[in-house]
Amino acid sequence: MNKITPTTRSLDHVTDWIFDLDNTLYPRECNLFAQIDTRITHYVMGVTKLEFAAARDLQKAYYRDHGTTLNGLMALHDVDPDDYLASVHAIDYSPVESHPELVAAIASLPGRKFIFTNADAGHATSVLERLGAGDIFEGIFDIRLAQFDPKPLPVAYERFLDAHGVDPARAVMFDDLEKNLKVPHDNGMVTVQVVAAKDFAHEQVDSWELGRGDGQPHVHHITDDLVAFLKRYG
Repeated sequence: MNKITPTTRSLDHVTDWIFDLDNTLYPRECNLFAQIDTRITHYVMGVTKLEFAAARDLQKAYYRDHGTTLNGLMALHDVDPDDYLASVHAIDYSPVESHPELVAAIASLPGRKFIFTNADAGHATSVLERLGAGDIFEGIFDIRLAQFDPKPLPVAYERFLDAHGVDPARAVMFDDLEKNLKVPHDNGMVTVQVVAAKDFAHEQVDSWELGRGDGQPHVHHITDDLVAFLKRYG
């Protein structure tokens, strides 16, 4: 499925290709993030002393309202971000499989390629190594480089653009969450939402996380097949 909104713009002018990491470069269906999600819940339990269900509700509220659970924990519980990141990313990366077709499609795109993630660089590197994509990106802009201000906060995008000298009028942003595409759209980027298959469901995924930006003016393209989408431009 590759959908285009009435407000879509061509990608023929793009010189900078910006990719989210989790649930974007690997399929949400592999459930890698489910491991992180569970570890986040247990971290919230340790900080707040809440039981699992209440801690999970709080975790998702922070994720929704603060951009990341970490941002909420830092703001309201004075959590050490390094301790948090080390804990929640102590996972098994084997569900992410090598994807040479995706790597080739990204590598052939004309211009620079970047990772822009609310995770940390260590996690991003582990995922990219599993994919076989460790050497095709110009840089990884992670939550530390964003000074712990996550997408969708405008300042996170400003710091990314400044760090790499990206002209938003010549850039495209790929992300699985439609809320993370509003600022890129407002800044002049082309936007692409990468979505899961329609029948995907998981008890650790809330419905708003699977929301599609159909009809939303800040979502220019929607695809559940990133390789097929990229092959049109490489």
